[in-house]
Amino acid sequence: MTRSTLRRVLVLCLATLVLHIVLIQPNHPAAMTWRALLLFPLELPALICALIALGHTRASGVFRGILVVSLTAIVVLKTADFVSFNALSRGFNPVADFPLITAFGRLLLGALGPVLTVLACIAALAAIGMVAWILWWATGIWAGIMVPRAGRQASAVIAVCATGIAIAEIGHVMGRWSLTANPPGAAFTARVGVERVVMVRNTLAELRAFHVAVQQDPFADASNLFTAIDRDVLVIFIESYGRTSIDIPFFADLHRETLATYDTELRELGLSMRSGILKSPTKGGQSWLAHASIANGLWIDNQVRYGAALTSGRQTLYHHAQRNGFHTGAVMPQITLDWPEADRMGFDTVLPAKDLGYKGLPFNWVTMPDQFTLAALDRLLRETVADRHVFAQVALASSHAPWTPVPDVIAWDDIGDGTIYNDAATSGDPPDVVWRDRERVRLQYKLAVNYSLQTVFEYAALHAADPPLMIVIGDHQAAELIARDHRSDVPVHVIGPRHLVAPLSALAPTDGLIPADDVPVIAMDSVRDILLKAYTTPPSTEVAN
Repeated sequence: MTRSTLRRVLVLCLATLVLHIVLIQPNHPAAMTWRALLLFPLELPALICALIALGHTRASGVFRGILVVSLTAIVVLKTADFVSFNALSRGFNPVADFPLITAFGRLLLGALGPVLTVLACIAALAAIGMVAWILWWATGIWAGIMVPRAGRQASAVIAVCATGIAIAEIGHVMGRWSLTANPPGAAFTARVGVERVVMVRNTLAELRAFHVAVQQDPFADASNLFTAIDRDVLVIFIESYGRTSIDIPFFADLHRETLATYDTELRELGLSMRSGILKSPTKGGQSWLAHASIANGLWIDNQVRYGAALTSGRQTLYHHAQRNGFHTGAVMPQITLDWPEADRMGFDTVLPAKDLGYKGLPFNWVTMPDQFTLAALDRLLRETVADRHVFAQVALASSHAPWTPVPDVIAWDDIGDGTIYNDAATSGDPPDVVWRDRERVRLQYKLAVNYSLQTVFEYAALHAADPPLMIVIGDHQAAELIARDHRSDVPVHVIGPRHLVAPLSALAPTDGLIPADDVPVIAMDSVRDILLKAYTTPPSTEVAN
């Protein structure tokens, strides 16, 4: 073999390897193993033979252009899938998740700063351009091979046969299960593309049905609601508090002990408690989808539905409370930018991070400790509204990633302007050190959730003499790689005086702070209507049965 022949063979092998790697690129963390390299993608012979068959024809350049654009798009899509599975325990939806790109940019901005964020964006665009260029080169190598007419005809036949087999496999696999639950197979990349086409079609159809559901509200403009409530109502969300805290021993050993301890303490103070399990529309992030599902009484599991609900004019839980005599509020310590959509949610008062009065140092991405947030709730809302009871949404943040450092519960009188937390905020290892060890991250997550639980129950104890009705909800489970639990279930606790806790047995069937193992799971979109029905006495004649 001459040197030039050897060089041509090596170049062909390298071009084939490029196509092979692109085609077997995993889109799920579980598939990121060396075994993936041993897969034989059916698309590979189909593409190579098609390139040979069309080589040196007018159609060759057009085919290569379409092929390069398609493969580059799928590389980007697989990468988005990989990130989404790690963060949200689900694949990327091109329609529903497109608005999250700006949110991801803000996350990078907060984590890296403007200079590194710009550099990261430039690097990402450069990487996409490099992938496209390499694919153009690799396809050009195969398209440039000189073969006789019979060889091109044979290549065309092989390409058609391989494509037919791939289509048959796609139909067989997608008829049995979703690609996202299945490791890469013989026609993995083609299935990614086909599944996304189906996903886009189904998402658009679901959105049309959602627009209809938004308008079907039996409580619209209903009066005489919440007549049984004689005090403040607090809907408190604990960030990343999921069922793993109840069921998975690594977390449950500590969290169940905390729940049991406060169960005893709060009972001794005369409080009543009930607990249950809810199904959240999200995992790993996007807390606002859980907040919106409860507020609207609709299943809002993506950004498109969220936007549709906001613009629909549907009356939320807080609209109903507002119309029936409550002063409504939102205490949102993680809102650091403008939040114009809050005007459509039914809140009289909105308190984002800048309005809560925190002068201490942030806990990395967490703007302030939960105990300060609850103290600010009293100081800025509950103690200032004298003419009406308060109905407030409170979104706590201390159990938000990166879960380091974790503050301690301190005396309420010592909180002040929050500068007391400065030493705690700068203690321990930074996130880039902690996150090198997955087990250490899990430990920090466990400690952070435990702090949030302690803080909420200490707040209940603080107000035991004149207790508000507290509905404490985990917004979503942490990402599966942290929580060790694939479910989207979250605990719910109802705390307050017996005459207001007892009517919520449908929401929280178990007496006490620890849900029973066999407790039924209730979807979050049912919560609004359960609350509206439970506290309306006598039932409004304007509400349909």
